[in-house]
Amino acid sequence: MILAESSVLELFLNNFVVFVLAMFVGFEVISKVPPLLHTPLTSGANAISGITVVGSLVIAGSDPTLSKVLGFIAIVCAMINVVGGYLVTHRMLNMFKKK
Repeated sequence: MILAESSVLELFLNNFVVFVLAMFVGFEVISKVPPLLHTPLTSGANAISGITVVGSLVIAGSDPTLSKVLGFIAIVCAMINVVGGYLVTHRMLNMFKKK
């Protein structure tokens, strides 16, 4: 029984380390992008957030309660990003329409 608990703890720590490293790398990459390029990169961010939504659905469908809660939180955050990105893109495209 102790072996199973230690492997679960080890798996959690490995996943947590990857998550924290991904946060730091993501922050560094985004902070290096000039503000002029933020809006054109929205469509790429929407695609990445779409992939995040699919992964979150997979995680939320797993058995442990913690996975369901974290999966739901990830789905909500990713969907906020997707909807916000589409709204910004729509607003930007409306600026180029003739009146």
